[in-house]
Amino acid sequence: MDKFLIKKPRSSSDLSVSSHVAPEAQRETITSSSSNVDCILGVGSLKRDPGERKPIFEYDSNIRDVVRRHYILMGPYQPKLRVYPKTTFGTSNRQFNPEWFNAPNSAWLEYSIDDDAIFCLCCYLFKNEFESRGNAGKSFTQDGFKNWNHGPERIRLHVGEVNSIHNKCLNRMLDFANQRQSIQSSLHKQSEKTKSDYRIRLNASINVVRFLLRNGLPFRGHDESEDSDYKGLFLELLKFHGVNRPDVEKVILQHAPKNDMMICSTIQKEIVDACTKETIKAIIKDLDGDYFGILVDESKDISHKEQMALVLRYVNKNGELIESFLGIVHVGDTSARSLQKVIYSLLLDHSLCLSRLRGQGYDGASNMQGEKNGLKSLILQDAPSAYHIHCFAHQLQLTLVALSKKHPDVKNFFYVVTNVLNTIGTSFKRRDLLRQHQVEKLEELVKSGEILTGQGLNQERGLQRPGDTRWGSHFKTLENFMIIFSSIANVLKDMKENSPHDLDKLAAGNLLDKIQEFEFIFVLHLMFKMLLLTNELNKALQKKDQDIVNAMGLLNLSKRRLQTMRESGLESLMDEVSSFCGKHDILVPEMTEDYPRSKRKKSEISYLHHFRVEVFYAVIDLQLQELNNRFDVVTSDLLLGMASLNPVDSFANFSKSRIMKLAEYYKSEFGDNELRDLSYQLDSFIVYARECDSKFLNLKGIKDLATMMAQTKLDQTWSLVYLLVKLALILPVATASVERAFSSMKLIKNDLRNSIGEEFLNGCLVCKIERKIFENVSNDAIIDRFQNMKSRRVQL
Repeated sequence: MDKFLIKKPRSSSDLSVSSHVAPEAQRETITSSSSNVDCILGVGSLKRDPGERKPIFEYDSNIRDVVRRHYILMGPYQPKLRVYPKTTFGTSNRQFNPEWFNAPNSAWLEYSIDDDAIFCLCCYLFKNEFESRGNAGKSFTQDGFKNWNHGPERIRLHVGEVNSIHNKCLNRMLDFANQRQSIQSSLHKQSEKTKSDYRIRLNASINVVRFLLRNGLPFRGHDESEDSDYKGLFLELLKFHGVNRPDVEKVILQHAPKNDMMICSTIQKEIVDACTKETIKAIIKDLDGDYFGILVDESKDISHKEQMALVLRYVNKNGELIESFLGIVHVGDTSARSLQKVIYSLLLDHSLCLSRLRGQGYDGASNMQGEKNGLKSLILQDAPSAYHIHCFAHQLQLTLVALSKKHPDVKNFFYVVTNVLNTIGTSFKRRDLLRQHQVEKLEELVKSGEILTGQGLNQERGLQRPGDTRWGSHFKTLENFMIIFSSIANVLKDMKENSPHDLDKLAAGNLLDKIQEFEFIFVLHLMFKMLLLTNELNKALQKKDQDIVNAMGLLNLSKRRLQTMRESGLESLMDEVSSFCGKHDILVPEMTEDYPRSKRKKSEISYLHHFRVEVFYAVIDLQLQELNNRFDVVTSDLLLGMASLNPVDSFANFSKSRIMKLAEYYKSEFGDNELRDLSYQLDSFIVYARECDSKFLNLKGIKDLATMMAQTKLDQTWSLVYLLVKLALILPVATASVERAFSSMKLIKNDLRNSIGEEFLNGCLVCKIERKIFENVSNDAIIDRFQNMKSRRVQL
């Protein structure tokens, strides 16, 4: 053989890895590297829907057991739909009965949504091993069974007698899942001491993994490659985490460094994967097959890979509104159909039925919002009641973008502000000079007694750059600009006088002249007050549990305050601007004089008319117009019906006709019979809430109404009313939860950890973002999943 083959020399890294990994870990690492599902088959190749799976015998025999273990871990696919498709048999319509899932000895039963058929999990996995002894057909393994007219009888026939193929496959699946009965386990029997030591090591490693995941810390320093080894980091973290008992340290150190398997990167990633799966399992259990909405957005990570994040929005059994991060997926193609396929696959992996989808929220990207081929339109074709809401926070930002483009004075204002930020912010010397001027100015004010000193007062201010998608960042920028205006002017003046470059002197002089004009100061104060009036709305839209009715109420409040400002706010604004100009030695023009539009042509309007009509009125009118245009959903039947459910002021906005109109939008939930029952329930509910129970008098929104109905068990008494309340809450308001997920992604996958794998990144994100749920996942549940992920030498 040596004549034909040349042996490849082992690298030093290969030698270093094998010297630090236990023999059983080395064997598992080799097996995993050659049979890992994601590496060999590709992500998403193992279909969750039984109708889409390819036969088990078509897989290579070397990876067949890995595929079987994967499906056994996921369990049978048993989606719970509100309505199953009906098939005509003769003169009657028949459908699948979900009660068959709960029948005795039916844990093997699976239902395919695409094929509208049932399958047998154990026969799919192991029937090929018994086909030589008999053949029961392919109806429960490949083709699916859908003859609902004879469903129960055919299922009993499929199960058969004790020695039937089905029962043999079922016993084979149970034996396969029980690793203690495997030949490998019998050949490597361990003492109770060995098992105890192994459990101690595994528990300690899980505690360290919890600490690292909760804080978003790297597992192996800056190097996240497979062959890196940081045993010392693990031991130090064990001590830091409080696991410093002598017996634990002895167990971990007694075989180190040659036989300490828990520092192997493969084992660590498998523990992370087990933690992730158990965390998502807790989220899906909390959802309990109920209705949900989705929030979706895209962003590039530090490696410039396009990532798509998915957040679930639902109401749990306690009536609490929940937004839970479900995962992040790398998408090479960002077209709407590709995103649709990825979303469907992700939902299917967690047994989430598209028929339960009742809301979808995105930003304003064309591939998301397109009327014909956008993602929202494609999903609406499959789920007609999954109503789309454009992210409110993004719409609010777009009003400012539109305003800055349509009004020339506002456009010039933001142009000057941007140039000032670039001129001062790009130089460390100018930043230091800005801080020095602030300190000197602060000392002068303290000596003169104009300001007070104390904890939290007089914090250092900087020139914060406004973000493209965050309304509040512009507000913060203008606020800081006004507070440190004198320091900004001093830096520009110093640059104008002392800069070694003539172009820099000229640019600084022009900017200094611009910011010391009365018109600039007027627009600065005007835009600051407008952003201040809508800042409460901006903060509310960033809350995870914000409901759409409350958000629309805050929007209407912002509109009314802007209208009030237009009618009676000019005089106070003029006083503030004049006071600011006097404080900073800026010339205030005589308002009765003609406003100079150009040097050649004489103006026919005064300064007062220009600032009042052409700037003040025009800017506010444009802002109100943009708010009305972009939030036009406030006039729709959908939102009016939801507002009628608002319990504020003893259901002051209650309107039965609007609520009934709202129910008609959800045709799959409210047929003719349900609409009739809803009408009766609304009559009884409103009388009870207003007159019979004082608990409903002080509620602040639909969210509180849902919680109160769940606590008082009235969700069962008036189930249809409660269903409408849930549907109103499920509609998403803003994609703030998705944005927070991307912020966490950039903290975890940073410049030093840019080689982190997609699956490992997703696991770190899920456990960090949903750390409250992760903390309630027990170590025993993680250990059970870790042990069942593949064959382990030590069986607990």
